[in-house]
Amino acid sequence: MPATRILLLTTLAMLAFTGNSLLCRIALRDTAIDASSFTAVRLLSGALVLWVLVRLRARRPLGGNWAGALSLFVYAAGFSFAYQALAAGTGALLLFGAVQLCMLSVGWLRGERLTGLQTLGLLLALGGMITLLLPGASAPPLGAALLMVLAGAGWGVYSLLGRGAGDPLCVTAGNFIRAIPLALALALVLLPTLRWDVPGLVYAVLCGAITSGLGYAIWYSALPGLGALQAATVQLSVPVLTALAGSLLLAEALTPRLLLAAVAVLGGIALVLQVRRTASR
Repeated sequence: MPATRILLLTTLAMLAFTGNSLLCRIALRDTAIDASSFTAVRLLSGALVLWVLVRLRARRPLGGNWAGALSLFVYAAGFSFAYQALAAGTGALLLFGAVQLCMLSVGWLRGERLTGLQTLGLLLALGGMITLLLPGASAPPLGAALLMVLAGAGWGVYSLLGRGAGDPLCVTAGNFIRAIPLALALALVLLPTLRWDVPGLVYAVLCGAITSGLGYAIWYSALPGLGALQAATVQLSVPVLTALAGSLLLAEALTPRLLLAAVAVLGGIALVLQVRRTASR
């Protein structure tokens, strides 16, 4: 694949991932839709787009499993409920920090050992997360922050389950479809609190169909041209892009606490990945 095509696809994918946070935050802050309805509509519209893409591409069978669907649902639901109270940049930092820390932790449990520099990077990233969560005037609500960390853990588990599970697009389409009953069950449990309006539904459909469904398809198209560590590293751009976009488009403050935590979390994880890349050469 030409380098310019890889760069274009990767850039579009990172913008799509940034769009997930922005659309969700706008919907839950500025419209009447509730988090459960947003989750259900997002998964339903994402499943439809992914199913169409799979049908158009050589009509391959759907993949995935219920474990993948459950972890996807945990991510999507935690993401939505957290963004009721979190700024876009703060949520994205917690999400992607938790994703990477989850995957690094699983690697450690499986016998991967960190070098001294990697340990320093991991401690730096953990310190950044703790700094963001410490009580204070600019601290995010603890409950919402923990929900976003749970969402990140869900996405991390989903990513680990998807390794070697088959065609990524087919697997993701199957998991999205399996996650729909879980989202509908949650909506049924929370039936008295459900509410929505047209703008909220539009944002949910855009988040599911465009920035999730098409975004994941673009990302999977870019992945063959990226190494595993390149793919992990480039995703660290998403919290930065989201924080900047949240400041410009949503008038959200770039607080010193957020900036310090971002440098620590993203810098620490980048150090771990960079050392691992150097060691693998």
